[in-house]
Amino acid sequence: MKVIEGNPERERLYQARTGIADWRFWGPYLSDRQWGTVREDYSAGQTAWESFPFDQARLRAYRWGEDGIAGVSDDRQYLCFAFAFWNGADPFLKERYFGLTNAEGNHGEDVKEYYFYLDNLPTHAYMKALYKYPQAEFPYARLRAENARRTRKEPEFELIDTGIFDRDEYFDIFMEYAKAAPDDMLIRLTVVNRGSAPAELHALPTWWFRNMWAWVGGSHPKKPSILLDDGRDEMLVFRALDKKLGNRYLYCEAGATPLFTENDTNFEALWGVPNATPFTKDGFDAYVVHGDQGAVNPERTGTKAAAYYRLVLGPGEKRVLRMRMCNAVDADPLGAGFDGVFDERVAEADRFYAGLGTPSTSRELLAVQRQAFAGMLWSKQLYRYSVFEWLSGDPAGPAPPDSRWHGRNHEWIHLYNHDVISMPDKWEYPWYASWDLGFHAITLALIDPDFAKNQLELLTMEWYMHPNGQIPAYEWAFSDVNPPVLAMAALRVYNVERRLYGAGDRDFLKRMFKKLALNFTWWVNRKDAEGNNVFQGGFLGLDNIGAVDRGALPPGYRLDQSDGTSWMAMFCASMMEMAGELAEQDATYLDMFAKFLTHFIYIYSAIHSYGGGLWCEEDGFYYDYMQFPNGEREPMRIRSVVGLIPLFAIIVGERDGTGPLLRVRDRLIWTLDRRPDLADFAKTFEVVGPQNRQMAAVVDSKRLESILARLLDEDEFLSPYGIRALSKIHREQPFGLSADGMAFRVGYEPAESETELFGSNSNWRGPIWFPINFLIIRSLRMYHQYLGKEFTVEFPTRSGRRISLDEVADELRRRLVSIFTKDAGGRRPFAGAHRKLQEDPHWREYALFYEYFNGDTGAGLGASHQTGWTGLVANLIAEMESPELKAPPHPLAHDRNA
Repeated sequence: MKVIEGNPERERLYQARTGIADWRFWGPYLSDRQWGTVREDYSAGQTAWESFPFDQARLRAYRWGEDGIAGVSDDRQYLCFAFAFWNGADPFLKERYFGLTNAEGNHGEDVKEYYFYLDNLPTHAYMKALYKYPQAEFPYARLRAENARRTRKEPEFELIDTGIFDRDEYFDIFMEYAKAAPDDMLIRLTVVNRGSAPAELHALPTWWFRNMWAWVGGSHPKKPSILLDDGRDEMLVFRALDKKLGNRYLYCEAGATPLFTENDTNFEALWGVPNATPFTKDGFDAYVVHGDQGAVNPERTGTKAAAYYRLVLGPGEKRVLRMRMCNAVDADPLGAGFDGVFDERVAEADRFYAGLGTPSTSRELLAVQRQAFAGMLWSKQLYRYSVFEWLSGDPAGPAPPDSRWHGRNHEWIHLYNHDVISMPDKWEYPWYASWDLGFHAITLALIDPDFAKNQLELLTMEWYMHPNGQIPAYEWAFSDVNPPVLAMAALRVYNVERRLYGAGDRDFLKRMFKKLALNFTWWVNRKDAEGNNVFQGGFLGLDNIGAVDRGALPPGYRLDQSDGTSWMAMFCASMMEMAGELAEQDATYLDMFAKFLTHFIYIYSAIHSYGGGLWCEEDGFYYDYMQFPNGEREPMRIRSVVGLIPLFAIIVGERDGTGPLLRVRDRLIWTLDRRPDLADFAKTFEVVGPQNRQMAAVVDSKRLESILARLLDEDEFLSPYGIRALSKIHREQPFGLSADGMAFRVGYEPAESETELFGSNSNWRGPIWFPINFLIIRSLRMYHQYLGKEFTVEFPTRSGRRISLDEVADELRRRLVSIFTKDAGGRRPFAGAHRKLQEDPHWREYALFYEYFNGDTGAGLGASHQTGWTGLVANLIAEMESPELKAPPHPLAHDRNA
């Protein structure tokens, strides 16, 4: 296979796919935050953040997973490895990243550390991360107090704002992994003192078993253990014994003190209840930080072990520690060949990622793209959650209150998740979200189509998807509704794999099509209140986009949603495209093609129907419409992405050939002849474009011009860094609504949210979001396929400069990518006003892929490691160099190369 020749990582992916070797068995599957999640919440009030706070995380054994700093585990998370540190000043050992809960942060949950994912390969044969650890006492109390003091109108108070890095008194800690074989992982810890004075760092590479024995009542006969092998003088050798994993060995350089404890809860410290053993989860903290010699097991055995190093580094000094984790005894595990394996894997990573660009791709763009991929791959996590068990409680613990069976996620007792899943962010969002995952798959497909397909298929498996056809939204409320983007994502993954390997996975497409047809039926039955093809949807992942909580309207109110209805039209279009592709080899899919085409027509008609549609002719824009208890109906005149999403519902096909459209043409004409109310669609659809193509779209070319005039207006949606979520016009003209004696307002907020609605760190009232921008670019390219280069628009509006829609897409892509690249003054917009991030040579080359970006300045906001869908920047960079990725195939055309 051409794509594998001379590319060892592609060869490893092939071996993993075919079962020759399980290169993915070990990976970065630890969470960055397990505490404060729904899974770990057994409180009566369902208050996840408060019932299991950060301060208890070092004392309480987790029930459903583990967390750690740049950690790894096997893909079932029986055995875990991560790093812990102490700077000699902190009040406790640094075993996990610190951050604020939703109630503590003035803009929601927020990690307060600086760490960067620098490199990773799809098989995790090489991984690298960087943690910047202050040498002065970490300002836990100050971060809490200052953020509690600040209002929502003020920015978040970050660690860098405390001044703790001002004099460079910190350690750069590089953590690297390289696999010599699927079950042989080399580990390298490199510490650099960036300060001007000698400094001490306590480093504890830590090995432990996830606690699976405490939840069944008393001791467990299969409880694993770790002990010290007494056969080596030149190094420490730990041996882990487990019936599932067999023997495992961890080799560590000499110079460390071996420590052992149990991964068990410290009941005495938490609740004054005597412990069964003096050796508890916080044993290393008690020993290292508080000098408690009795906190670790002198018998040198337990379920948690560490090699304790005390390093004193001079100014600018670098120290390297080497470790190795494998399943066999090795005579020379840390010998001469150790660094050679790292050199080889780094070179292979360079070769793998260089293949994604061309000789003309700049080094800066390739570096941004590679860090984006690294963030995507580091953000994998073993996600384990059995809702029935969680609702029932554990035999060894107190029974949950009966109210739990009527509270959060009680409708999802079938859900049993135990898989490696791509997270939006392993600290701020350490759980999957269905529409996030769709975008993740689009990026992951560029480097690992197999894993991308696996992620999409997981959500449609019977232990994920509800029996009624609903796809789980996210852990906090599985019954919330996320936009139905999985069909679009499955098609994108299919096409990327076809370009990569020369053939698409039709079996994957068939499986996705059949399961998504069930999900489509759920939408039709549950989210179309009047059965008129206008959908409600509610929340739809857009948090505070509206004036009210769209998922919890007062009784008697109904919101007909432009976005919900348009997402469904896009869902139809994607299902049509899938059916058309599959009909090339199986004509029975033509029936489904005709079914979804007909439903698309119905939705189109409903959106534009007089007196009941969603198009406002007066404003030339799509709006949500509120229906009040008295039966009156009026538009919510908020110019936001809600009115742009109709652009996404489009497919373009060749007029000639033997594609599915022509094969069902007679059936389509039969329907249109008998439904004069659908004549508007028929008239639009029958027009053949300049490129001899037909278009099925919610937004016809006339309405397109009206929308684009606003989309490309710098006083409305168009920012120097992409498309804003809300028109800037609402800065001077905020939207107001009064209902049930309450007043609601929506104004332009380009940065952090100023509203309490949803109370989180998300803001859809002005910032730039990559997934929406990605879909806008996709749609503009499809309109260009139909309208051709002769169709031009002003860019920007009122500039007098007219360009084609393909050129508009290119310009939007350039603006988005520029968020991460240096401007003429050498500044990168995402880093905002932080001079350290902009100018310091030890900071300025590292990117943070935020959740969203300031609509005026491009500064990063929200979750700082949400490489998930912000990782789409990697796709935008790839499109710069690859015409094949830039221009999607014509979905209604016959695939003559199949």
